[in-house]
Amino acid sequence: MIKFFTFLLFFLLYQSVSISKINEIENFNQKYLSNYFSGIVSLKNEETEASFKFLENSYPISETHKNYLKNYLVSLVMNRQVDKAIKKIKDNEVNTEIFLEKEVLLFVDSIKKKNFIKSQSHMTNLENSPEINDTISLILYETLKNYIRVFKTRDSSSYLQKNFGELDEINLIFLNCYLNKNLTIQLFDKFIASDGTNSRYIYFYIDHLLEKKKLKEASIIANKINDLDSSLLLSQIKYWSKNSEYDEINNLFSCNSEKDLIAEFFYLIASLYSSQGQYFESNFYLILSDYLNPKFYPNSALLIENYVDNKRYKLAKKELGKIKKKNLLFDWFKIKKKASIIEAEEEEQNALRFVKKNYELLNSANAKIKFDMANILRNFKDYKYSIKIYSDLIEKNNFNNEEFADLYYKRGTCFERMKNYMKADEDFLNSLKLDPNDAYVLNYLGYSWLERSYKINEAMKMLQKAYDLMSNDPYITDSIGWAYFLLKDFKNAKKYLQQAVKLMPYDPIVNDHYGDVLWRLEKKIQARYFWNGALKLDGVDEEMRKKIKNKLVYGL
Repeated sequence: MIKFFTFLLFFLLYQSVSISKINEIENFNQKYLSNYFSGIVSLKNEETEASFKFLENSYPISETHKNYLKNYLVSLVMNRQVDKAIKKIKDNEVNTEIFLEKEVLLFVDSIKKKNFIKSQSHMTNLENSPEINDTISLILYETLKNYIRVFKTRDSSSYLQKNFGELDEINLIFLNCYLNKNLTIQLFDKFIASDGTNSRYIYFYIDHLLEKKKLKEASIIANKINDLDSSLLLSQIKYWSKNSEYDEINNLFSCNSEKDLIAEFFYLIASLYSSQGQYFESNFYLILSDYLNPKFYPNSALLIENYVDNKRYKLAKKELGKIKKKNLLFDWFKIKKKASIIEAEEEEQNALRFVKKNYELLNSANAKIKFDMANILRNFKDYKYSIKIYSDLIEKNNFNNEEFADLYYKRGTCFERMKNYMKADEDFLNSLKLDPNDAYVLNYLGYSWLERSYKINEAMKMLQKAYDLMSNDPYITDSIGWAYFLLKDFKNAKKYLQQAVKLMPYDPIVNDHYGDVLWRLEKKIQARYFWNGALKLDGVDEEMRKKIKNKLVYGL
């Protein structure tokens, strides 16, 4: 009997300890799993600091959760802790799993150390990876393999073209520049001629010419950069060139550096992702680009734009705060981006006040900044101030025909919206004298004349010409369709407006116009369907809402 009670006591004590341990394990797992899943959610929401803290605090489950390391590494990169991410991979040698981000990070590390055999092995690891399953990841993989081949052989003929079009051309230019080949200038000339005057690669061409001490040739190309409508990088290059600040141009990039070449390629990959609205992936490669070449600070503009486009205003403001380098055009870029954030977070008028105040505080505003400011004012419907700046630009500067045509067109739209039709028409016609095949000016003026029942035959000819020039543009297609509606040719109106709806299905004006023509063709049920649909779309102002609601009750 005593033995039985002893056994029972031992059994109960053992069970209590076991249950306690199980509870501890369950609590342990629940705690870390909760942090892990919170980390993943935060990462996808680009709450970078929170994602890092959650994932850091759930590290004990790293060996039991397959995707833990992948998410943790990405979180480190997004928090600009690339060195720590690379170290974490190396410290975790037991994890032999192959995935894209891990191999790219190790590739980056080997490039910095000029260990091209290692670089090649990391790309080889990805050869059969299921993650190389879309166009951009394929471009990334194949191009990095090509760069390594050339870095190792120092022979551009080892580059294997992959039918990537312009990308192959760009890579071959950079690799010829890397190898200091005389062919580089010829390749740049050919590419720029086809890519246009607003090509990003004009900068790299100018940089190469300066490296070759071809100052005159570099200045000629810089002077051809569009004064008004060029990118931030090109505007800055032209500004530096005019002020003979050639060291500023040369300090950003060197095609003799493997790190700088891969950094530029990552920037290109980031641009491809951004153009498809894949901001998370874009930001990953932008941060790696900056890690490899932190000198190229104008590239941070894309990261900031990604954050703003994706409504990550806190991250955008943080990134803007990191830009310490002082120069006129980058200061202006910061002002514009801060204004766009104020507009999104507060009120439109606060943003307008902010941009006006800071514009007036700039030490000097060049033509590019003035043009930007006039466009901003026009968008905020401050037409009077906008006209003043456009007029100042027209009177005081020596632009080419294309630039003058654009200035007349934009000033004309301000006059037209102020109902000063005489001055508006004068500006539009001046614009067309300088550039008779500008489809948007033809469309705007033709539509304006039809709305005013003025020179109807000429207006229709303009709209038809605009459509012939750009038949896939939804706004121009809508205009010619609406023109036929105003002329009571409902059959032709339906043809064009139906096409416009297909091209731009979420535009309320296009849907409203299509509803109108369906009503006139006695298709009243379908008309009401499109009017109802228009009311549910973004961009419907109060006046338009009232008109549509009235049509839903009374028809046309």
